[in-house]
Amino acid sequence: MYTVSLVSLIEKMSLENCTPDIDINTIKISQPDVNRPALQLAGFFDHFDSERVQIIGRVEQAYMECVDKELGIKNLSRLMDYKVPCIVFSRNMEIDEQLIRMATEKGVPLLRTSKTTSSFMAEVIRWLNVELAPRITIHGGLVDVYGEGILIMGESGIGKSEAALELIKRGHRLVTDDVVEIKKVSDETLIGTSPDITRHFIELRGIGIIDVKTLFGVESVKNTQSIDLVIKLEEWNKEKQYDRLGLEEQYIEFLGNKVVCHSIPIRPGRNLAVICESAAVNYRQKKMGYNAAQELYNRVTNSLKKSNN
Repeated sequence: MYTVSLVSLIEKMSLENCTPDIDINTIKISQPDVNRPALQLAGFFDHFDSERVQIIGRVEQAYMECVDKELGIKNLSRLMDYKVPCIVFSRNMEIDEQLIRMATEKGVPLLRTSKTTSSFMAEVIRWLNVELAPRITIHGGLVDVYGEGILIMGESGIGKSEAALELIKRGHRLVTDDVVEIKKVSDETLIGTSPDITRHFIELRGIGIIDVKTLFGVESVKNTQSIDLVIKLEEWNKEKQYDRLGLEEQYIEFLGNKVVCHSIPIRPGRNLAVICESAAVNYRQKKMGYNAAQELYNRVTNSLKKSNN
């Protein structure tokens, strides 16, 4: 199970820590969803998920102000006994000093944000879904080509890094070379990123390691990119039949998600960068409803019908 440190959440969301005496460095978040503890403030704790970030909004605050104060404090104390990772107060709401002392004693951090409850929840859930997403690491390179994430795969030494470098020189952006960390953020979306240690570096056999960001500028790199298309480079095999029309899509699966995949045979004289660019544009055309292979098939079919008539 993947976790996110509470310190990372505080830094990412610019939260104010109202309980500075609590050691927050050891607190981890393991659930990508959040909870507004309205029912818990009313004393109902059945099916309560204590591992989620708890958010107090205007409605919860108004409820605590209109009920007996002792009852509200008692139910909040019960909530903290579940060792929730933190409680966040939205809209910069005032926090009672008695509540701060109680939270400090129980070791539950109280945080505060100026954002509205709904916008803060949406932002936190989106971020946690990415950070806690299932992930795998594969061998390959990822480049942003015309806004489409092209994952270049193949055997070691086949030319993945050289293809990525040529794409960078043509104005596209490198995400990662050699090692790609893939996260499944939804049933439709895979996000690729680079390990921190190798970010923005490319290995070229015979030359060594180059820093793309330093050589080509910050516009030549990016940190994350959705994986839209896979190009598998392989040695040319004259015995193998390669797809020449592309009427039927081929797919590869990562973490249960299918991604369109093209197998490209490597022969001397083939410009891999141009092939990758063409594949990206063709993929975008298909998403917009135009399929060149289907159009050619329709033309040939219509021509044959006219000839027979």
